[in-house]
Amino acid sequence: MAVFVNRTLNLKKIKMIGFDMDYTLVPYHTKRFEQLSYDMAKQRLISVCSYPEEIGSLKFDFSRAVVGLVIDRRNGYILQVSRYNKVKTSYYGLEKVHFREQNRIYGNMTLDLKHPDLISLDTYFAISHGVLYTQLVQMKKEGLPLPDYGQLEQDIREMIDLVHRDGSLKQVIQDNFPRCVIQDARTAQVLERYRAYGKKLMIITNSDYSYSRALLDYAINPFLKHHSSWQELFDIVITFADKPLFFERTARFLRIDPETGLMRNWEGPVTGGIYQGGCSRILERDLGLNGSDILYLGDHIYGDVVSIKRRCNWRTALVLGDLEREMEGIRASSEVQNQINTLMDAKDQLEQRINQIDILSYEGTRKNPGELDSLYQEIDQLNEQISRLLDTYVSFFNPYWGQVLRAGFEESLYAEQVEKYACIYMTRVSDLYDYSPRTYFRPIKRIMPHELMAMKA
Repeated sequence: MAVFVNRTLNLKKIKMIGFDMDYTLVPYHTKRFEQLSYDMAKQRLISVCSYPEEIGSLKFDFSRAVVGLVIDRRNGYILQVSRYNKVKTSYYGLEKVHFREQNRIYGNMTLDLKHPDLISLDTYFAISHGVLYTQLVQMKKEGLPLPDYGQLEQDIREMIDLVHRDGSLKQVIQDNFPRCVIQDARTAQVLERYRAYGKKLMIITNSDYSYSRALLDYAINPFLKHHSSWQELFDIVITFADKPLFFERTARFLRIDPETGLMRNWEGPVTGGIYQGGCSRILERDLGLNGSDILYLGDHIYGDVVSIKRRCNWRTALVLGDLEREMEGIRASSEVQNQINTLMDAKDQLEQRINQIDILSYEGTRKNPGELDSLYQEIDQLNEQISRLLDTYVSFFNPYWGQVLRAGFEESLYAEQVEKYACIYMTRVSDLYDYSPRTYFRPIKRIMPHELMAMKA
């Protein structure tokens, strides 16, 4: 798969390349991982939060949520939002909200996503969160005694955080690496190539050291050709980094003994070794690097990309696993899309003619009064054809939400963040295998509406 470019990036000038670990350096079988998270969080809701036993009968439906959605804690809706922060699609429980009802609640308002009632599902770890929320809202609608929508969302989020934080989820993953983790030999080869070209490498992960060591032993070590262990590849490894706070605050580093896992306070420069905690400001200072010298790859649009651009000015790369499925859908639906484009062009011609007639009517020179009615009838017929084709087009993507990077005809909010904050993006780290560590990535020229019109003239 290709690497996609939003802004110029010269790898030759990059001195340090950093990686998130989970879902970035090491990809997971997303559906299996989120199934485990879902099942464990559901049981915690019963045992810790005293939710009714009936919720234990719920089944995980992976399609019910995609990355980039927004939960409205006040109204109980889950939303797909455009790049302009407008609601384009919404579900209330398991039922799609009719446009009129959606318009009654949200109208043409621009959502303030900093509002505490709006929770973004902007990472793969949030899929189970979204699925559970829609299902529990549905059960609440059907009469099951559950908390209000805000408390419901908070409980789900806290129980998912708990199964991550207490190690129970990762212990299950660690016991089932072959089932849950995707091994990619080319990732190890990319890392070794960067080392051969003199690049420094680091990992910044929110996972603990014990789990990180086991995961990297499984995912990286078997495929190394010129090194005996992943520890020889990485100059710096930072665990329990607490991103995005790692990029937003000042905190001390703890030094980890790689053999025993024991930690001690660290007052010296952070220039090599394995650590816990800390912050980007101290790291950047001790490495003697400017932000533009560092490229960081991650899968979390906010924690790994947006927060970095806003605080550190590092170069950024987003790993977007959903992109591969999305591109498969785009390729498979190309014939339908071409038919829609043809009909839309025809509709555009009819609308231009209506505009001309409108002007002639204003000027008092209109000659054929019946032509306008005929044109509107043709447009109605085209709209019916386009509507049927759109239903077919959407079937190539997620059955509830369509494309991740689009909200209707517009780009989604998630797509806008990708474009604005990620210098490059790709489906997996190993996509870099086909590019030299000295590649000069240049974006394709973006065509603006007036330029497109001029080229068609």
